[in-house]
Amino acid sequence: MSRAVASDNVARHLTLVPAPEDPRALLDPLRACLAGNAPLAVLPAGPPATVASARAALRPGEPLEEGADLVVVTSGSTGGGRGVLLPAAALRASGRATHERLGGPGAWLLALPVSAIAGLQVLCRSLLAGTEPTVLRRDEPLSAAVDRMPPGRRYASLVPTQLRRFLAGEPDALRALDAVLVGGAATDPALLARARAEGAPVVTTYGMTETAGGCVYDGVPLAGVSVRADERGISVAGPVLALGYRGEPSATAEAFGDGWFHTRDSGALVDGVLTVSGRLDDVVVTGGVNVAPQAVEGVLREHPAVADAVVFGRPDEEWGQRVVAAVVPAPGADPLLAQLRPWVADRLGVAAAPRELHRIAAVPTLHTGKPDRRGVAAAVTGDAR
Repeated sequence: MSRAVASDNVARHLTLVPAPEDPRALLDPLRACLAGNAPLAVLPAGPPATVASARAALRPGEPLEEGADLVVVTSGSTGGGRGVLLPAAALRASGRATHERLGGPGAWLLALPVSAIAGLQVLCRSLLAGTEPTVLRRDEPLSAAVDRMPPGRRYASLVPTQLRRFLAGEPDALRALDAVLVGGAATDPALLARARAEGAPVVTTYGMTETAGGCVYDGVPLAGVSVRADERGISVAGPVLALGYRGEPSATAEAFGDGWFHTRDSGALVDGVLTVSGRLDDVVVTGGVNVAPQAVEGVLREHPAVADAVVFGRPDEEWGQRVVAAVVPAPGADPLLAQLRPWVADRLGVAAAPRELHRIAAVPTLHTGKPDRRGVAAAVTGDAR
């Protein structure tokens, strides 16, 4: 029997729960889910189209695949979101390996949406540790939330945008934590260096919904996790893997069929340490040169006139694709293409320098907290592809 084939036993069905205003309302349903007693899925908050898309991926009216206990909708950063089938054992293995790596169980600060795996794992880890998570309220200072956390080891999980904001405004609150996991999107090396120079206990994480969240910390796989990287991309194996995709046996076989999850990310493994370059699907091939958008975004954010950036490719008759940048200007600044092209070229080479520039007010995010690269591209160019 394949990893995601329906059982011959009595059919199980998902319980769909809308993301609650107080995420702690999910603790009891998740406790039953972790025990393997009640399959669960959390619908993301957001516009009706987002909720409808998630519901379609979750297929609530269909019998649930055998062995699945939690179904989480991916961000859809490279297309439509999918329902990922996670067994309770994978969630427990991930949580225990995380606590082992960080120095023991502790209390967690929840600052991420609970419809995504990173937020759900904060709740799961809290349950496994026997602690209650502290929820960062909307518009609440980080320091106030950290002050409400119980004594003992204290952890948080953030996306890079949050780290950047808290580092600028409340570095003391970051320093008060024992570990700050940063993942969900590529983190600029300059931001990491600045955070560590400020004494923030930052731990970079690599993983995805299909690996029950972060499974590689600071480049080193968690206990039980195996990683390999070759010309086909990064692959992951171990007890944290999902079973496959909801209602998509062909996609499941392609991504998981040999016992490894094939991530479609590019990277290198040197002396047991993984370095991630970016999504294979996002690479911009311009003039025969492969350009990683995440690297260009990181360099652009270092420019004093740029607060944030998203980079993508567009068809170009001469170059095949051209590098396009959408930037959020720093307060009082007016970034120009003539300034940013040499800035990027000096650091990454001429091919990586943007040939088109757009200014945007803010970088929109998907329900997982990842930047919505496709949405930005469609908004500024009118190209929905």
